[in-house]
Amino acid sequence: MNAATESTLHFVDPRQFKARTAEAVDDAHLRASFRSAMDFLQTKRAAHFGNVDEFEALRGVGRAIRQYSLAKLPELLPQLEAKLTALGVQVHWASTPEQANAIFLAIARAHGAQGMIKGKSMVSEEIELNHRMAEQGVDCLESDMGEYIVQLAGERPSHIIMPAIHKTKRQIAELFAARIPGVGVTDDVDELIAIGRRVLRNEFRDAAIGVSGVNFMVAETGSLVLVENEGNGRMCTTVPEVHIAITGIEKVVERWDQVLPLYALLTRSATGQAVTTYLNVINGPRRAGELDGPKQVHLVLLDNGRSQAYADADFRPTLQCIRCGACMNHCPVYARIGGLAYGTTYPGPIGAIISPHLLGLEPTQDLPTASSLCGACGEVCPVGIPIPDLLIQLRHAAKHDALPGHAPLAGQASAKDWKEALAWQGWAWLSTRPTLYRAAVAIGRRLAWLTPPWQGGWTQHRTPLKLARRGLRERLAQREGRH
Repeated sequence: MNAATESTLHFVDPRQFKARTAEAVDDAHLRASFRSAMDFLQTKRAAHFGNVDEFEALRGVGRAIRQYSLAKLPELLPQLEAKLTALGVQVHWASTPEQANAIFLAIARAHGAQGMIKGKSMVSEEIELNHRMAEQGVDCLESDMGEYIVQLAGERPSHIIMPAIHKTKRQIAELFAARIPGVGVTDDVDELIAIGRRVLRNEFRDAAIGVSGVNFMVAETGSLVLVENEGNGRMCTTVPEVHIAITGIEKVVERWDQVLPLYALLTRSATGQAVTTYLNVINGPRRAGELDGPKQVHLVLLDNGRSQAYADADFRPTLQCIRCGACMNHCPVYARIGGLAYGTTYPGPIGAIISPHLLGLEPTQDLPTASSLCGACGEVCPVGIPIPDLLIQLRHAAKHDALPGHAPLAGQASAKDWKEALAWQGWAWLSTRPTLYRAAVAIGRRLAWLTPPWQGGWTQHRTPLKLARRGLRERLAQREGRH
């Protein structure tokens, strides 16, 4: 694996998170839409995981598979590359988004391609493939309906499974009418889908290159597994002459039998389905005697900060994620502000723990604090990622230097505040000296009337903190005296 290197591509700057959050909270329609959507997804998931014991048993298997795969990652990746190469797949390694985009551009240039047709791929969003290729004169058209909608709107996906979940049927109808020639406004969902299909049908046929993501990679067989519902993924990977798949280095498992439990957890957790409509397994380009399929298959394996998370045992569980989105669907913060407020490829709880590795802690320091730590994300995670614990660790890393024996994260201590640090040092010194502590508290009570009405972020939505007239110790002593 390549070491993580500094790379800070931003379609929307995460530093603007607080401002965008305020705007989202003020949007009553957005809050109502997301609350309704999250309730629907929670209900669908619960229907498949009604038996808590069965869910915990399956989750235990999923967690064990992901932990086992990560423990063997340095061995599995070369094994996967060797197997894929033997099957005719060309494997490319990219440390950064810039390197990944350069690989895509080189393949496009080699084939004289002016356009690509894309299936759903969050890793392609991560490297901002569409925008980087457009800068070089290569058009990338999204074929997943949700991705197609947000591409027409010039937006980033707001959910990793349902990219356009923030848009209403009416907004989509008006968008199609404005951006697709010859289309009028219609509120009929079937007609809207038919419009999208008509636009995309010729693109599948004419595109020289098809692009897809990868849900799982199997090292022993050299298989690329793609899970989808619309069939566009199968079109992208079979109709064009060249297929380029892109994924993170952590998506590999050792054996085929390890895919099945993860697949069962993914579909039920993501969309509340027992199985998805399509499960595609790709084992190389078209072979002699075969009538269809691409003539070339390429796989781009992206690091982009994943090695940083992998190197620290405390943060390695972040890479267990199978991108189901269940943590978002159950997060009270995400349900109120939506995905666009985060400004990162991966929003919600999973985004808050993975984005600091992809982009560094400096621009993402506010994301780990965007949580009530209610624990819902950890409870529903199908592979047992301790998300609340990781959020706390990242909060600490943003404000403190790395502990001895730990390599610093990119942007470690970027949110350090010398005033806050001094205050805590003073508190630690005073709290270990009981006599002085009691004296300071007594003085503080007498001067409580001097408490300032403004106390930073605390008083934005709360009353000012003020020392009580009597402390707990005095109250207990008085109560004991009455008895």
